[in-house]
Amino acid sequence: MPNMRRKLPPLNALRAFEASGRYSSFTGAAKELLVTQGAVSRHVSLLEDWLGVQLFLRTHRGIELTRKGETYIRALSSVFDQIDYATREARDEADGSVLRLKLPPTFAMRWLVPRLKHFQTRHPKIEIQIFTSHEPANFRREDVDLSVHSHPFPPNDTSQRRLLGEVLMPVCSPLLPVQERPLKLPKDLANYALLSSRHRPMDWSRWLVEAGITELENHGSINFDNAALAYQGALDKLGVVIAVRALIEDDLRNGRLVAPFDLQVSTPGAYYLACSQVSSRSPQLAAFEAWLIEEAMAYEQSLAPLKSDR
Repeated sequence: MPNMRRKLPPLNALRAFEASGRYSSFTGAAKELLVTQGAVSRHVSLLEDWLGVQLFLRTHRGIELTRKGETYIRALSSVFDQIDYATREARDEADGSVLRLKLPPTFAMRWLVPRLKHFQTRHPKIEIQIFTSHEPANFRREDVDLSVHSHPFPPNDTSQRRLLGEVLMPVCSPLLPVQERPLKLPKDLANYALLSSRHRPMDWSRWLVEAGITELENHGSINFDNAALAYQGALDKLGVVIAVRALIEDDLRNGRLVAPFDLQVSTPGAYYLACSQVSSRSPQLAAFEAWLIEEAMAYEQSLAPLKSDR
């Protein structure tokens, strides 16, 4: 059968239309494609002229897909996903089996990386690339296979799988000078700087309310850009940090940090795991996901109540 010449619209026009449809905005598409809003609008108009159909309704509120536009974008999105998957497969064959992970910085540093040697031992040929961010992954826009993100409440997205629960507890260095300023009761926290992360602004309030304290005039507080810095501040005897237990477990076990109080408070939040649908058929991703879930289950089953060291 002779080869048929494909009749395809300009690729840039297709990309501009597909991105505009996802964002319902030429401006949003322009930011993703790194072009001007005017360029996106011109590409979409070119595509409409080429097809001879109207894809968007332009209103004073913005743009919205027409019925033909909705049908067309569903087909295009599926095709772009297939191209993305095929491209990743081709690239991964060239540079070896590669997994790209997007993780919160403190989770990566304090929970995943110390365990990663276990995975390497099982799968020495899989290359891991780790990117850190507090923002959830957008698999349609980012070259990421798997992400972990902390959600304050269970997400509506049922494709995300719960990985680790969040248990809050104050911890500090065992070298904190408590002889001069006792730290026996929660109210004694008033004598110390309270350390926290700006990405978790409610943690101290949650714990203090459970401890029966609604007001606390303390010796100032230090709010860090991320929890890893706050934990380092506690190690350096700057004060008492409100910590997620899973992220300071090793410090508790080896005595670098201690819990002055027995009270631990579970939050409605947890760390959730999500995978790119494009990469979901990858055997290396399946292996990593299974290992990660296994590690999380083993950790949570190993938890035992901690007794105060003070």
